[in-house]
Amino acid sequence: MTQSPKTPLLDQVTYPADLRKLEDRDLPQLAREVRDEMIDAVSRTGGHLGAGLGVVELTIAIHSVFNTPDDRLIFDVGHQCYPHKILTGRRDRIRTLRQENGLSGFTRRAESEYDPFGAAHSSTSISAGLGMAVAADIDKTDRRVIAVIGDGALSAGMAYEALNNAGALDARLIVILNDNDMSIAPPTGAMSAYLARLASGRTYMGFRDFGKKLTAYLGKNVDRAITRAVEHARGYVTGGTMFEEMGFYHIGPIDGHSFDHLLPVLRNVRDNANGPVLIHVVTQKGKGYPPAEAAADKYHGVNKFDVITGAQAKVKPNAPSYTNVFAETLIHEATLDDRVVGITAAMPTGTGLDKFAEIFPLRCFDVGIAEQHAVTFAAGLATEGFKPFAALYSTFLQRAYDQVVHDVAIQGLPVRFPIDRAGFVGADGPTHAGSFDTAFLATLPGFVVMAAADEAELKHMVRTAVAYDAGPISFRYPRGEGIGVDMPERGEILEIGKGRIVKEGTKVALLSFGTRLADCLLAAEDLDAAGLSTTVADARFAKPLDHALIRQLARHHEILITVEEGSVGGFGSQVMQFMAMDGLLDRGLKVRTLVMPDIWMEQAKPEAMIAHAGLDRAGIVSTVFNALGRGVAVGVAG
Repeated sequence: MTQSPKTPLLDQVTYPADLRKLEDRDLPQLAREVRDEMIDAVSRTGGHLGAGLGVVELTIAIHSVFNTPDDRLIFDVGHQCYPHKILTGRRDRIRTLRQENGLSGFTRRAESEYDPFGAAHSSTSISAGLGMAVAADIDKTDRRVIAVIGDGALSAGMAYEALNNAGALDARLIVILNDNDMSIAPPTGAMSAYLARLASGRTYMGFRDFGKKLTAYLGKNVDRAITRAVEHARGYVTGGTMFEEMGFYHIGPIDGHSFDHLLPVLRNVRDNANGPVLIHVVTQKGKGYPPAEAAADKYHGVNKFDVITGAQAKVKPNAPSYTNVFAETLIHEATLDDRVVGITAAMPTGTGLDKFAEIFPLRCFDVGIAEQHAVTFAAGLATEGFKPFAALYSTFLQRAYDQVVHDVAIQGLPVRFPIDRAGFVGADGPTHAGSFDTAFLATLPGFVVMAAADEAELKHMVRTAVAYDAGPISFRYPRGEGIGVDMPERGEILEIGKGRIVKEGTKVALLSFGTRLADCLLAAEDLDAAGLSTTVADARFAKPLDHALIRQLARHHEILITVEEGSVGGFGSQVMQFMAMDGLLDRGLKVRTLVMPDIWMEQAKPEAMIAHAGLDRAGIVSTVFNALGRGVAVGVAG
């Protein structure tokens, strides 16, 4: 149908079936309206803006050409899925993005049939898409599968494993490489260089016959105003591209913001391709919103902001963030020890290592989205006497667990693991929560596992890790600000496996691992007021445990509560194992282990998640009273 340019189109598009009723000439207007809707929504909620702005035309084109949801569309990572959500029946909830009981910031199977695969970690789309494509072949179903993956995500080895397998199977899979020249940090390594060589090569000369057929409409001369193909062309090197060598037809590059380019190629692939195809699309992150286009990070992740100026709401910190404390402490220690090296997996800003790199550019390495490689790379450095700090988010360390076990722990190599984003992370929900690191590291022989109770303790643990050469060592800390404690000029070297008593009592013992210590101290005030004299201890170490401290708490108190912002199987389980084997449970001691609940907790504000988990002041007090068979006194823990 044909619409007047003044007639809003987005109001008439609730689902992709509505979109497919529009004429091609209507789509640029729809793209402008989707952009405006997305900008307005994210200005209210915060979230990932730049990636979604860059794929508006691509998202519209895919839904216009393919029969979603029957045809499967998979977005890698999911940072760019907001336009997709607007067009797939979720526009009325788009202003609940990343809020409690609202829309997820990523694709999520439980949320919509248009989200066939949930993704919040990078580089999974091709593998998942291949599984779906093979399933369609087995079922003899005429279904197309489209996997959209960014150039940054292609730095992960899993993507190449999937490409290789898809080519070998000759699978009917469409992979769209969204090349915006920018992941969260600039793409790193050989893949980036390879794409750059393609970009500067010959234009659309030497295409294979199939590629020529699909892109013949472009002609010999390509208008610079329409496409970046002349200046950004991925020419074919002699013998074909790497993708062709893996069994893919490689088409492109094409302008990812031009419907004149996108639609014919997608339709030809839909109608003619019977094997694996890779379509190389060039886009601009932050496209269509000048403040995002001008920003260095293209507004990858933003707070609430003013739509007119682009100015983001600023939260005045009361204390330095844990990430900054880590970075500044590591820099200080590195000035005194030239064997200290920093490693990040495409998250230099998120881990604070961007600051380290400014001071020590030759001792800081961004290995790309390649956590497995990061860990084994660190192991190699450790064999040569260096002191590598492999700084990873807890949720991303999960991706490298075999390397932690096989390449680091079994060999007893002194790799240091600063674990950021430990515990609940709020708006990013269960995919980014740091839930399991204590559990999966404390099971490994010879591993030292620490958690910082506050920013001063973090400073101590950085220095302790620098000084420790006997094997692998980790220390976890949360996202966000510290609690404003007095900071030492330099951290102390902690005695390995030694905790500390913070407050003395006689009846109740609260043994904290990590930043729940502050709530334990508040809970102790309420318990003391209720006549329950309370000891508060900071374990510092989940491995090795402070056996003497645990024996003291167990033998001189009626009840012992362990508190941690981690999963079942972590610190509390280590304590219970020791107490059981040491006979400390035989005397009638009441023991409770407070941990994250055994569920996938959806996004909310961190403080709400902590309260729901019973890990706050009120939850700790309630646990003590329940263990004693008493109700919570009125006014206590209020």
